[in-house]
Amino acid sequence: MAEEKKYPMTAEGKQKLEEELNTLKTSKRSEIIERIKIARSFGDLSENSEYESAKDEQSFVEGRIKTIEQMLNHAEIIDNKNIDVDEIAVGKTVTFKELPDEEPETYSIVGAAEADPFSGKISNESPIAKGLIGHRLGEVVNIETPGGSMKVKITEVK
Repeated sequence: MAEEKKYPMTAEGKQKLEEELNTLKTSKRSEIIERIKIARSFGDLSENSEYESAKDEQSFVEGRIKTIEQMLNHAEIIDNKNIDVDEIAVGKTVTFKELPDEEPETYSIVGAAEADPFSGKISNESPIAKGLIGHRLGEVVNIETPGGSMKVKITEVK
């Protein structure tokens, strides 16, 4: 039997997923059921856009519930206690400068389940994170990205 995929995440990321799951199961499901009931009362379902919209949303929510449950069932909480303070790992925040003279960039490296690049949280599976993990403060690292190679200097690890 194939081994289940593990979902590395921080304790904070796991809590957010648990909260989202609770919201979807308690309030969102009942809201959609109510919308479906109301839409059914409009009559002919074959030309009822409200009904189709509610059914589509129901399908999306049920899929998201299954996805979150899968992630939580196979969550692997990141523990950085045994990793040096200046070593980059999942759960740490790193600042680097692209060489020669770019502005500093700061990212938190998190599991794919909690990645949000617009909030500065990048997946441990992303090219930048893969290139940084295992390196230390002060090192110069070459990172291969789909856009080409970049050379960076690690200036801070938290």
